[in-house]
Amino acid sequence: MAKRIIGLLLFLIIATPIIMWVTWLATPKKKLVIALVDKTVLTTKGQEHISLGWILNHNRYTKTSNKPYKIGEDYFGFFPLKDEKFRLKGLERFTEDQLHKLSDDADMVYFTDTYGIYNNEWYKQGDEGAQSGMLYGGLSNDDIIFLKAVKDRRKLIITEFNTIGSPTRSDNRRKFEELFQLYWTGWTGRYFNNLDPTKNLEIPRWLIENYKKSHNGDWPFTRAGLVFVNDSDQVVILEEGTHVDNALPYIHATPEGQSKWHLPERTKYPFWFDVMIPNLEVNTVDASYNLSLLPEGSKELEKYSIPETFPAITRHLGDDYRFFYFSGDFSDNPIKFNSSYFKGIGFFKGFFFDDRDPLERGSFFWNFYKPMVTQILENEMKLINQNQ
Repeated sequence: MAKRIIGLLLFLIIATPIIMWVTWLATPKKKLVIALVDKTVLTTKGQEHISLGWILNHNRYTKTSNKPYKIGEDYFGFFPLKDEKFRLKGLERFTEDQLHKLSDDADMVYFTDTYGIYNNEWYKQGDEGAQSGMLYGGLSNDDIIFLKAVKDRRKLIITEFNTIGSPTRSDNRRKFEELFQLYWTGWTGRYFNNLDPTKNLEIPRWLIENYKKSHNGDWPFTRAGLVFVNDSDQVVILEEGTHVDNALPYIHATPEGQSKWHLPERTKYPFWFDVMIPNLEVNTVDASYNLSLLPEGSKELEKYSIPETFPAITRHLGDDYRFFYFSGDFSDNPIKFNSSYFKGIGFFKGFFFDDRDPLERGSFFWNFYKPMVTQILENEMKLINQNQ
């Protein structure tokens, strides 16, 4: 009896992934032409848009009737080559007429990141912890022309941090803000599980130096904390135990956000985000960042006019245009792309992350980003099919 059970278990272990893969192969392909813009691509893995690529591949979305999307090829932006060489294939190479034609041809657009590439990141002699000149990046005039054309055609636009933050010029930022009635406060933030720079090498050196400049050379922090940085290089620190009860930010979804996009009620988010202010007469907020502030933390935020709660997901889905803004580096998650080839892999998502680790972002992908973007794309396909 025991041998039969062991044999059955071995068979299931071997057969299950094969069945999942064959089922994925049998899933019908769906053509969805996406103009994807990513200017922050250091390697061919396309880390800044890998989460979107995973969803497209898993659900068999294709760029033509039969050709799948390829992470390292199917986007506009910075293309890394060997020996510190690169190619620039952003929207900047198009004429205005070509940008309008692209807006006709594309079903939707997704800007995953315009932060760009800096000299110290790209060239081997650079110090990655320091700030340096920009090699390529920022929301350009051509990006704005394209976004307006897509908006005018009432096609879906998805954008996220860092679409209009540094190094985007202020005039282009204002144009984006006016187009979508969503305004950047100038602040970005991130959680660090340890603010002691001798123990946590993830803390950028420029961040520490900028804080010290305005605090008599002091950096007194040793515990976990939440760091805010603005476009004038000001740094605000909320340290755990002093300013916040728990420094780890959580995203809380509204009841409508939960029902429309299958979002969990509460999700931790330990990576980069930006503080946005939407015009609520035009936009709807489906989820917001909530901070567990102590009295000293509220005072510190008030001193710098940083709101205590701010949007994580802002949307406008009207007859005039359709738009999302994700206030975080949502499409950048440490996931294994190969898992996208197995239908039903979500049933085993618990094996891919340890939710007890405050720094892990696998749970964010599986519980938050994947169900939300999957639902958004399904809605988009329904609209496209209705209009054909």
